[in-house]
Amino acid sequence: MFTRILYPLLCIVLLVGCGSEPAPTAEQAAAPAPTVATVAIDPGSCGLALNANTAPTEAIAATLNAEGEMVVQQNIDALMALWDADGQIIDAKNTPTDSSDDQTWNGRDAIRNRYVRVVFPGAPAAVQPADLDVAIDGSTAVVTATTQIGSEISPGGDRWQLQEKEGCWLISSLTYNLEGQ
Repeated sequence: MFTRILYPLLCIVLLVGCGSEPAPTAEQAAAPAPTVATVAIDPGSCGLALNANTAPTEAIAATLNAEGEMVVQQNIDALMALWDADGQIIDAKNTPTDSSDDQTWNGRDAIRNRYVRVVFPGAPAAVQPADLDVAIDGSTAVVTATTQIGSEISPGGDRWQLQEKEGCWLISSLTYNLEGQ
C-alpha cells in the first residue's frame, strides 16, 4: 500500500520539477538580452565592387555575372540581394511565342525556393551570360543573352530585365528557355 501512494507521488514531483525553469537571478534579469549579428548585403550592382563612374551597361553586366558566380558558389543570400523584391522568373519551355505552358516564380520567396530546390542541386560548375545585348530605356534595361551553363549553350536563350533603384541595378525578371525547339 505504501508503494501505491509513494510511486504516483514521486512521479508527480519529478514531472513538476522537470517542467519548470529556475527563476533568473537579479543579475541575469538585469543583463541585456543577447543580440544576433546580422550582415547587411547591399543590393544589386551597388553591392558589387564598382566605382562611381561605372557605365550603366558595365554595372548591368557585372550584376548578371555576379548572378552566375553566386549560383556556382550557391550563395543564396548574396544571390537574392541582386533581385528586386517583386522579381519574377519565367521558364518559357522553348516555346517563346506560347506563354500558356510557361512556369513562373513570382517574388523573392519563390525565386529563392527555385534556386535552392531546382538550380543548386544540379551544382553547376560555371554559369556565365554571354553575347549580352543591352537596351536601356531610362531606369529599365532589357538584356538578351546566350545561356551558358557548363557545356550547355543556348544562343539568345535568356531575357533579363533590370530596374535601376537608388542608383543600383536590380534584376526584376529573367525569362529563360527562349530558344525554339
